Amino acid sequence: MPPIDASANAGTVPVSDIGVATSPCSRESSIQKASDVGADSEETLDLRLPDAFVALFTESTDRDTDRDGERSPGGFGTAGPASVLPIADDLLDGVADWGPISTRAGVLHLVPVRVERDLPIISRWMNDPAVAAFWGLGGPQDAAEEHLRSQLSGDGRSIPCLGMLEGTPMSYWEIYRADLDPLARHYPARPHDTGLHLLIGAVGDRGRGLGGTLLRAVADLVLDKRPACARVVAEPDIRNTPSIAAFLGAGFRFSAEIDLPAKRAALMVRDRSLRHLL
Repeated sequence: MPPIDASANAGTVPVSDIGVATSPCSRESSIQKASDVGADSEETLDLRLPDAFVALFTESTDRDTDRDGERSPGGFGTAGPASVLPIADDLLDGVADWGPISTRAGVLHLVPVRVERDLPIISRWMNDPAVAAFWGLGGPQDAAEEHLRSQLSGDGRSIPCLGMLEGTPMSYWEIYRADLDPLARHYPARPHDTGLHLLIGAVGDRGRGLGGTLLRAVADLVLDKRPACARVVAEPDIRNTPSIAAFLGAGFRFSAEIDLPAKRAALMVRDRSLRHLL
């Protein structure tokens, strides 16, 4: 999954950044953009699950299988007495079912992207010069479409969503497993670290503190819905001071400067243990 940002407060956009604008350009990407922007960036879907991680689930599966080869009703990866969910369905604990959340700006609902429905508006946002400078997905719709489909056809470690504020699409989000992302090579990742990328679409929604409000709400939503997650992380470009300010206003703390393939980034962290203090 890609992270770079344009700032929510700067009129620019993952764990990427537009003010908030966080974006995908910092990862090594398997998607060749027409303009070659971000061609050396890291793509979340290129990172193979660690052998130890796979072994953990294999052991769990073996323990939950009875001697007749049937899955035990209460075992890991089951949704109930006779249904078995693929492991991938659990990587982000069902983002589609998280539901709406109340914010100071109104009710926000993260709705997983459907390419046929959402590509035109997402591509239009990506072609905003302030956004394209960080996300590198401007130009023909093909670039944005390939970026979206690479996540939707993956193993579930990155979920692209539209942010619906009071029923109106106004932002694009990527919720992803930072501990399973190439980003984990650049900081001391912990199991279940969850990353955020945010793009605020309309110019009129930028520069008035909305990015910080939404970031705080979504980071808290992640912590509420993912009990195994102790930290929400992001990595805005170190030059994007409005974006960094938005994260700080959302209760994130500045952890370190890190060198990513396409940028020098500010590692921002929102800790579960500090969520009621910051």
